[in-house]
Amino acid sequence: MTDLVERAPAVESSLPLVAPRLPRSAPALVAVASAAVGVLGLAVGGLGTVVAVLLALVVHLVVLTVWGHVVEGRRGAVDRLMGSLVWVAFAVGVVPLASLIWAVLSNGLPVLSADFFTFSMRNVVGEGGGIYHAIIGSVMITLAATVISVPIGLFTAVYLVEYGAGSRLARWITFLVDVMTGIPSIVAGLFAYALFVLIFGPGVRMGIGGAVALSVLMIPIVVRATEEMLKLVPHELREASYALGVPKWRTIVKVVLPTSMSGILTGVTLAIARVIGETAPLLVIAGKTDSVNWDLFSERMMTLPVYIYYSYTQPGVPPEFGQERAWGAALVLIAIVMLLNLLARLLGRLLAPKTGR
Repeated sequence: MTDLVERAPAVESSLPLVAPRLPRSAPALVAVASAAVGVLGLAVGGLGTVVAVLLALVVHLVVLTVWGHVVEGRRGAVDRLMGSLVWVAFAVGVVPLASLIWAVLSNGLPVLSADFFTFSMRNVVGEGGGIYHAIIGSVMITLAATVISVPIGLFTAVYLVEYGAGSRLARWITFLVDVMTGIPSIVAGLFAYALFVLIFGPGVRMGIGGAVALSVLMIPIVVRATEEMLKLVPHELREASYALGVPKWRTIVKVVLPTSMSGILTGVTLAIARVIGETAPLLVIAGKTDSVNWDLFSERMMTLPVYIYYSYTQPGVPPEFGQERAWGAALVLIAIVMLLNLLARLLGRLLAPKTGR
């Protein structure tokens, strides 16, 4: 027994407590070396830019994986390889996005001015003009589409989760909502145009028609987002409310909806971001105009996507002024979408249910 006790520390000290690992700077070092190989191939080997980048990526993956296999073993090498592939995929996704943002900023920022936001294109030929009428049209049509879509989508989701769960009608509604999610935007514009032709006659163009077309695209997004948020509300909250004698409709209004309100607002914002840049349905039913139109139920109404389309495809003479206005309007449209997303995050935090003891 004494011999075993004396041997125990020796056996214990022979076991490694920490597996060998590559230094933390290993990926960065390999990346620098790989970039050097790519630059060398570009400068000396006469490779193209794309080929040089691919060569650098391949060198990075191979060197890091082999180094990891030598030091960390097979599992460490596979982990390094998968991590590198994730970073490569991230870079592939970010590069086009960064390129797009840079192109819009570099071409759109010089156009922005006070006149650009406060003047329309009425009686403007060549230089000058602005997007005031397009901003008014986009805001009014999108607001009208939101007013139409949110109540319909919200009530539909409440029925699917709270009243019709498991019923045949609920299954059919879910199926139709999924089908509507994949409807091309031009089909929504044609639907709205056909509907308004039946009511007002051929050749009709008005802002409310564009709102109806956009609401067809918004409703399924609002339904699906609200449905998922309502499903996340714990059933214990509903049961506690029912145990206190609160009717079901009041439980939904006072317990279920406030608990899921932050997620619902996020879904509504995503729906708005989905439709605010749509061009095809608005070309069909809302049309275009060079003047400000405040009446959704009368005459044509210009929107930012349609303004960008016509400014770039029909820039006028000379064409550079129209194309510059198109870049400026594109930058404003992107900024509006970004502000909507920031507002949704802020409202989501403010309206999220308070937790604590």
